Formats: sequence, structure tokens, C-alpha cells
Amino acid sequence: MTTKLVTALLISFAIAVLFGRFLVPWLRKIKAGQSIREDGPVWHMSKSGTPTMGGVIFIVSTTITCLAAGFQEIENGDYAHLFILAFALIYGMIGFLDDYEKLRKKQNLGLTASKKFLLQLAVAVAFVILLRNFGYLNPHLYVPFFDVTIDIPAPLYFIFTAFVIVGTVNAVNITDGLDGLATGTTLPVVICYSAIAFCWGDRFAGTGIFAAALTGGLIGFLVYNFYPAKVFMGDTGSLFLGGAVCALAFVYDMPLILVPLGMVYLLETLSDIIQIAYFKATGGKRIFKMAPFHHHLEMGGWSKRKWTEKEIFSLFTTVSSVFAIVSFFAVYQRYY
Repeated sequence: MTTKLVTALLISFAIAVLFGRFLVPWLRKIKAGQSIREDGPVWHMSKSGTPTMGGVIFIVSTTITCLAAGFQEIENGDYAHLFILAFALIYGMIGFLDDYEKLRKKQNLGLTASKKFLLQLAVAVAFVILLRNFGYLNPHLYVPFFDVTIDIPAPLYFIFTAFVIVGTVNAVNITDGLDGLATGTTLPVVICYSAIAFCWGDRFAGTGIFAAALTGGLIGFLVYNFYPAKVFMGDTGSLFLGGAVCALAFVYDMPLILVPLGMVYLLETLSDIIQIAYFKATGGKRIFKMAPFHHHLEMGGWSKRKWTEKEIFSLFTTVSSVFAIVSFFAVYQRYY
């Protein structure tokens, strides 16, 4: 298992770094530049024109590695990594459509919110049905920390899972607001998934290969995405990541792990919700200088001290790492 996971990580990292050397200049050549929100921090306007859709870098590296390193698992009848990959790819395609619309319109507005929601919900429902039919998903909830399982009615469970998937995918998307932020925040998450597969053994080899491949791909992508970013992942990358994070939790049959493991995503989303609700309730007052929370820190927060993008990256990655460690110890004993 160790050899498989390390090999998948290294292959994916190498592919991402090499592929990025060609993709980034090509995206710049075709002027696939990101349009920056005018209501955002004014200093972000200097990022205008930075190539977007760079998430293709880790998408390609993860896909190639999964098919190559996970070939033996396919022969043995383990298709878990293929289901995860297909699910993430479809979400990445939705993100690609959104990015394409933004580039075509030359503004930071792509697909309408309703179109994105309906597409994402349809994919989530199809994925849940697929996992159920292949025996990867059962109508019960495993509770991390307590090592107990709660049975709930199947219809309620599958409705719950569909909306959890859509919510989590969009939470990852919200976190993608600064150079390297979603990348750094997600790395501890997928490393945790890899460590879980390592502990649980060959039964989860395919799932572990996917998690390790995505880990290597993200590290390779960070070479181009770390501040100052040479390329943004775009919705193509962030929706793929959101889909992958969700799919891994459901194939492991422990969706509740998304609460502690995705704590940074959750806090970012809550800051957005709280800001909007408070703004409407008070007739224009704000709790945060700007939501989501990373922009609040960037603009001075409550302390008046403006955080740099590197500092916010370090903070979010550290917090995500702490919760990843906590999450690992919350579930590793399940099949260990």
C-alpha cells in the first residue's frame, strides 16, 4: 500500500509540474485571463488578466495517475477511484462552463446561480444512486469520534447526501479567493484521506490512490498558484476539488467527516451567510469588512491589521492541517 500511494503522489506531482510549464504560457497566449470583481479589494485589480482554468493542471495529473497507478485495482474489480474521478470530472466540467462564460463575456459572471445549482444537484443525485447500486453507500450515518452508526430512512438519507454534496462543493469554491488559498486548504484534507486508506488497507487501495494522486497534483499546481500566482485554478479547478473532497467522504461511507475535515470551508461559507443575513436584517450594516472571511482579514479585520496573502495562506493551511489531524484520529479506528 505504501508503494502504491507514494508512487501515485510522485507521478501526479511530476505530471502537474511538467504540464504546467506548457499550459500556463498557452493560457496566457490565448488571453484566458481572469476578470476581477470590481467590488472586491482594490489591490486585486492588479491580478486582472492572470490566466484562469489552471485547475486543468491537477485534473490532468490526477486523471492520468488514477488510470495508470490504479489499473491493478480495476482488474481486481475495485472501481471506487474511477467513480470518484468521474464525479469530480463532471463537476470540473460544470466549472469549465462557468469559466468559459466568464471569458466569453469578459466579466466575473458566468452561469447563473440557478443553472449551477440545478446542474450540481443533478450530478449529486446521479452519484448517490450510482454508489448505492454498487454497494458503496448505505442509508446510515457513521459518527466520527464515537465510532457508532445511526440508521435513518433511505429517502431522507439520499436527499441529505445530495444537498451535502452541493453545499460542500460550493464551500470549496468560496474558499478559492486568494493565491493558493483553496490549494493550501485542500492539501491537508486529501493527505488525511490518503492516510486513512493507508491505515484501512487494501480494501481502500483505489480510493487511496486517488487521494494520493490529487495530493501530488495539488503540490505540483502550487508551484504555479502560490503567491504571486501565475495561474488561477478557476471554477474548473475549485468545483473539481469540491467534487473530489465530497466523493472521497461518501466512498469511505462517512459523510459526517466533512464537518471537521472541511472546517475551513464551513467557516468561510458561514461568514458569507452571516454577512448577508446581518446586512439584510440591519438595513446595510456589516459584521465583516468583506465576506468571505479571508477578505475580512485581508482588509484589516477587526484588528485594523491587514493580513498579506501569504499570511492568510499560512493561517488557513495550518488550521486545515489541525482539523485534518483531528479528523484522522476521529475515524481511523473504524477498520484499523
